[in-house]
Amino acid sequence: MSDDTFHDYDPDAARQPQTTRYPGREVSVLYDRARCMHAAECGRAGRSLFDGKRHKWIEPDNASPEEVAAVVARCPSGALRLERGGQVVEEPGPAANTVLVSPDGPLFLRGTFEIDGAVHNRAALCRCGASANKPYCDNTHVRLRFKDAGPVNSDAGEPPRGGKVTVTAFEGGPYEIAGPCTLVAASGRAADTSETLWLCRCGNSGNKPYCDGSHNTKGFRSVE
Repeated sequence: MSDDTFHDYDPDAARQPQTTRYPGREVSVLYDRARCMHAAECGRAGRSLFDGKRHKWIEPDNASPEEVAAVVARCPSGALRLERGGQVVEEPGPAANTVLVSPDGPLFLRGTFEIDGAVHNRAALCRCGASANKPYCDNTHVRLRFKDAGPVNSDAGEPPRGGKVTVTAFEGGPYEIAGPCTLVAASGRAADTSETLWLCRCGNSGNKPYCDGSHNTKGFRSVE
């Protein structure tokens, strides 16, 4: 997570901290606002488990622990995590690390990725260049009508071996994704298994998803 310190939900606060614990009798839900891309997968849960119209918008006791865990696991950005008995429930990562280029949207990471010194099994990285929560996606691409269908102009080599992948978001520049992973085109095709990938995050590359140096001429700012 971007911050491993979570603050218990405060019913008297007008705005909760960026990292908030929503407690329940058997399980609690941890929410990291900075990583949320507002995909609304959680809002599709039944029984009023998640309801953005409430002040306490997460009510873990409105569903069984198994239902809560299932909804948390489908959060595409990893903004939600499960806590049981005071311990964060670590999700088993996929056998292979993948970076999916989503159509008109972010890079979806699945596997074992180190970002800013923390290891994540799931993350959604901005590639329109305009997120207020860089390097994470916050859904600004929808408002900007960012367009890129997600093709990848390359072909994958041998499947990579397992292991950790390190993601570095260079200030004013691209992502360096170093380690054993597969870049997956929006079509689902395994497209690149290079040990190091340089991927655009300014939104202006003419060779998306790869960086072509456009950040140098378009005045891309990675720090707001």
